[in-house]
Amino acid sequence: MTDFRTRVADAEAALRELFPETPLQLNEHLSKRWDAQIWLKREDLTPVRSYKIRGAFNFMRKRLAGGDTTSRFCCASAGNHAQGFAFACRHFGLEGRVFMPVTTPQQKIDKTRVFGGSAVEIELTGDFFDDCYAAAKAYAADSGAAMVPPFDHEDIVEGQASVALEVERQLGAMPDLMVLPVGGGGLSSGVTRYVSEGTGSAPQLLFVEPEGAPSLRTSLERGERVKLKQIDGFVDGAAVAEIGALPLETLSRFRPEDVLLAPEGRLCQTMLEMLNLEGIVLEPAGALAIDALRSLGEAVRGKTVVLVVSGGNFDFERLPDVKERALRYEGLKKYFILRLPQRPGALRDFLHLLGPNDDVARFEYLKKSARDFGSILLGLETTDAANFASLFERLDAQGFVYQDITENRIMADLLI
Repeated sequence: MTDFRTRVADAEAALRELFPETPLQLNEHLSKRWDAQIWLKREDLTPVRSYKIRGAFNFMRKRLAGGDTTSRFCCASAGNHAQGFAFACRHFGLEGRVFMPVTTPQQKIDKTRVFGGSAVEIELTGDFFDDCYAAAKAYAADSGAAMVPPFDHEDIVEGQASVALEVERQLGAMPDLMVLPVGGGGLSSGVTRYVSEGTGSAPQLLFVEPEGAPSLRTSLERGERVKLKQIDGFVDGAAVAEIGALPLETLSRFRPEDVLLAPEGRLCQTMLEMLNLEGIVLEPAGALAIDALRSLGEAVRGKTVVLVVSGGNFDFERLPDVKERALRYEGLKKYFILRLPQRPGALRDFLHLLGPNDDVARFEYLKKSARDFGSILLGLETTDAANFASLFERLDAQGFVYQDITENRIMADLLI
């Protein structure tokens, strides 16, 4: 056994102080759909509903085992890392301080407080992660507290790699394929090192990132670590602008094509499917590996596949947004700016053009003082995406002027 695998085994054994190994479940629905053996590694079933507890616990355990007298720790996080950190602090009886953006949802603040209890203080600062990260670093420097990084540290990587050890033991061997979600790269690099240093047959590894935050894929394409100038933060558990330096050292041997990109709208479809059909509550990042099946398709036929379900910390207040994104991705909901003539009967003429399965979801005048035309924000839902094509033909034939703003991000963010 290599030194890394030995350290991972030590970390995994120590984790049993906190919780039993997470289940590896054969999912009948996905297996039948993709004609493969699809296993889910349910990291959403840890005490904090994500794998992040593994790395945070291992970091603190090793600091304490090494004779470090530090009794105060800190971290910066707006989500799963904060909750794992808080749980570990309470377990070890350590003082902890979590720096979170002011914009953090109250649900995540409350859960972090519950997991940490009296051992953890929460400080809200700044609007973005970079702001609270800088505040945490300053606090660590001033107070002597040990800062627990979310992914870019050897002890964190070792802790996350314990996922692979459990999979190997539970399955009795390594699968043909493992699909790993990627944010900062702690989990993906840890699993990669663990399986590559084994003596048996290593599985094929594929990675999946949010389409709006492809930090690993972009870095592989350019051959260097890249910090993205802009990201879509919807997949908050994996929307990282810059892959970790240490993880990238391990992952740099992969091709850009080994990193799949999950469109945020399609990811919402996957979340709703797993909730409605399987009763599994997933956060956006937790659905990444399952969603990758839609990209792989026939490539998984007949294979044994393990998908790492990385987290289930979903705030149901976000459910309307998830449904909205899913409908728009499927082409079942669109938004328009419609120029309607300011004459009697114009609205009736427009409504008569709608099909029997077209539903007006939003209707709002944007310019009420116009003399000849009124601009209207119009939202339509339908049961078949093809219905919009025939609607457009009828609108064009009757001379209606309209603009589809569904994919116009600036207009959509401003008006929708």
